[in-house]
Amino acid sequence: MKKNDLIFILAVAVLFLPFVFIKPLFAGFEWATAHHPFIMSFLKFGILATLGEMLGLRIRTGSYNAPGFGALPRAITWGFLGMMINAGFIIFGSGSYNILLTLGIGTPDGTPTYAEMMKMSIFSTHSWYHALAAFVTSFMQNTLFAPVFMIIHKISDLHILRNGGTLRGYFTRPCVTDLIASLDWRGMWRFLFKRTIPFFWIPAHTVTYLLPAEFRILFAALLGVILGVFMSVNAKK
Repeated sequence: MKKNDLIFILAVAVLFLPFVFIKPLFAGFEWATAHHPFIMSFLKFGILATLGEMLGLRIRTGSYNAPGFGALPRAITWGFLGMMINAGFIIFGSGSYNILLTLGIGTPDGTPTYAEMMKMSIFSTHSWYHALAAFVTSFMQNTLFAPVFMIIHKISDLHILRNGGTLRGYFTRPCVTDLIASLDWRGMWRFLFKRTIPFFWIPAHTVTYLLPAEFRILFAALLGVILGVFMSVNAKK
């Protein structure tokens, strides 16, 4: 383990451990997430997903930062992508289960509705209907939303790299058609679409919709880090 690794681990510990051991601080985090979800999504993904990309860079190159990497532009991009993710969770989490109702698969009498189950934990519902609704929600979210999200991220990533990772370059007008033409569509299909969506994201988000509400924030944060690592490591392919 190198000195940079120790510094990285220490920085992460200093940033996150207070939320674990200081209950009022964690309560404030929960309150802010409930009352300002989009702002908190910006902060959460801006920090965590960027750390994930830095970790991916460390895996590839041995360094957490590099010329042209653009940690700050990436954090800004991830912040807005985090808001996009939050919107996706709201839309798909509150509507996808209607597919089951349309197919005539309703919850039994005397049990919570799908809408109620999706706000609860599987440890409270103990219901296969909840698991089914969670899977359908995750499936729809990751087949309809995730590919577009990944393409937008790749375009943003290319824009950052082409402008040397600088803030000034980041805020220049991108040539989107040129960036789209430069995407490694074959690599994206082989790794992101064909592998990560069916074998990681659909199962992972199914689990997310089954967890207690107070743990979904932490789990989503973990997924944000993993997503950053996936995207960063795939950049070398």
